[in-house]
Amino acid sequence: MNLFAWLSGRSGSEKSLGERGEDAAARYLKRKGYRLLARRLDSPLGELDIIAVDGRTVVFAEVKTRTTADAGHPADAIDERKRRRMTQAALAYLKANRLLQCSARFDVVAITWPAEGRRPVVEHFENAFASTGIGQFYS
Repeated sequence: MNLFAWLSGRSGSEKSLGERGEDAAARYLKRKGYRLLARRLDSPLGELDIIAVDGRTVVFAEVKTRTTADAGHPADAIDERKRRRMTQAALAYLKANRLLQCSARFDVVAITWPAEGRRPVVEHFENAFASTGIGQFYS
């Protein structure tokens, strides 16, 4: 068992709720016919949970997972700061991969996964928000 797992009280093989949610979101998008390009892309500009292609559109999907809606809907956790950082990271990704000519959008996959281990409820919001801040791009 690694030090992080020991400190967090988890065994090394257990996944966090967020990791399980991202896995479920990736499976969901694949079933819908999306082609996954990258997952858990972390850069100094921001984090991108899932990058996929839907038809001819590059999709930057933010995944939010909760056990209940007591603190609000999972998608409500994506504030202005998060949208700005995602925009910057997405633009950097498009530039680095020479995809600036492609249309792009931001989707949100909200997952409510009850603690009792029942199946998660997956909600997919296509084109959930527009690019934000300096360095915006348009689809």
